Amino acid sequence: MYREHTRKIQIGDRVIGGGSPVLIQSMTNTRTEDVEGTVAQILRLEEAGCDIIRCTVPNQEAAEAVREIKKRIHIPLVADIHFDYKMAIAAMENGADKIRINPGNIGSRENVAAVVNVAKERNIPIRVGVNSGSLEKDLLEKYGGVTAEGIVESALDKVRMIEELGYENLVISIKSSDVLMCVKAHEILAQRTDYPLHVGITESGTLWSGNIKSSVGLGIILYEGIGDTIRVSLTGDPVEEVRTAKLLLRTLGLRKGGIEVVSCPTCGRTKIDLIGLANQVEKMVADIPLDGVKVAVMGCAVNGPGEAKEADIGIAGGIGEGLLIKKGQIIRKVPESELLNVLREELLNWKE
Repeated sequence: MYREHTRKIQIGDRVIGGGSPVLIQSMTNTRTEDVEGTVAQILRLEEAGCDIIRCTVPNQEAAEAVREIKKRIHIPLVADIHFDYKMAIAAMENGADKIRINPGNIGSRENVAAVVNVAKERNIPIRVGVNSGSLEKDLLEKYGGVTAEGIVESALDKVRMIEELGYENLVISIKSSDVLMCVKAHEILAQRTDYPLHVGITESGTLWSGNIKSSVGLGIILYEGIGDTIRVSLTGDPVEEVRTAKLLLRTLGLRKGGIEVVSCPTCGRTKIDLIGLANQVEKMVADIPLDGVKVAVMGCAVNGPGEAKEADIGIAGGIGEGLLIKKGQIIRKVPESELLNVLREELLNWKE
């Protein structure tokens, strides 16, 4: 797998690359200058399972806020910089654990060199980010528009510029809202570099469409052994990005831990509010500290026990009542109104 052979990079107290676990990243949507609001959001993201957080630094006030934010959070902070190289320097001086820049939009080579020099002094990683929407005119002409090959060439040109300045503490990120183009670009890039890769589908959309596009794109990329950190980019609460990323990694066998909930599709035999019950169970198990337990929520007592036999524990609905099931065996009948509480009690007192 490609990720087993990428370079190891230290970001704060976390390590990525070289076969390290794939880490989940998100980005705040608060004004970074609003320290209270930003810290509150990051703490929510930490609780959800975020490993690395990125904050925009568009001005000096935001750069100075990084210092105070850092004191009150527990995960590495990446400063996101566009256009003004001085903000990259200010963010590093205020304690950013990593910076994200596109060397193509922060001005001259001298500006890039000034940023690299500070990063070198402080041994701060630089994430070189290139999006399909920011592809240079000469590459658009060379490839006849936006292509996977053009995205990769643009990213490697930026990396080469920083390498020529004597710095190789780098992470690369290439993104496109075109899912299959993004997949192809990562396949090409992974063969041409051993730097760690941060992967995501940019501008993927709302909670619904963004989850689908990100799951398809990231699922393919990660399954091919590519990617050291990921972000599920959604137009919505960033906590949802983390929830999706965790489930994606667990589904691919790249992360263990937590309770997995499976549920059957509804049909004409369903006599309970299965949709509501399944959603309640999913929310309920989120704060139960169990690893590797599978919970089934089934719609009827006819096939429920059999369909749930691969789960560790489950519930199946009936008319006004339901069944508590363990490993496909019916344990007891429970009034429908008590199903959720009984399941929670069983999990809180879980024994194999």
